[in-house]
Amino acid sequence: MPEEDLIELKFRLYDGSDIGPFRYSPASTIAMLKERIVAEWPKDKKIAPKAANDVKLICAGKILENSRSVGQCKTPFGELPNGIITMHAVVQPSIAKAKSEKKIDETPKKSICSCSIL
Repeated sequence: MPEEDLIELKFRLYDGSDIGPFRYSPASTIAMLKERIVAEWPKDKKIAPKAANDVKLICAGKILENSRSVGQCKTPFGELPNGIITMHAVVQPSIAKAKSEKKIDETPKKSICSCSIL
């Protein structure tokens, strides 16, 4: 693939620091980007993803779907010569994991009714 066909991306973290920039083929999927982000995540950060599914990528105000390609997500701003596209990487643990960690109140519930039937 010619060098000029590659898309250059960097990933902005919650504290304003960046991962990258890296060059990707337009056919690369968002899921592939997330795998790279997890592998490259700085070890000194308090908040860190444990898996690719813990990362949400946002570009141009939209959360990107794993199955989409980088080429499909490219915005008109990416057409600038030698432009680097910045995507925001947000750590958000999966919903199933968060639900299983919630404490469940096991105490029986009592109904109190002050109704009277005449």
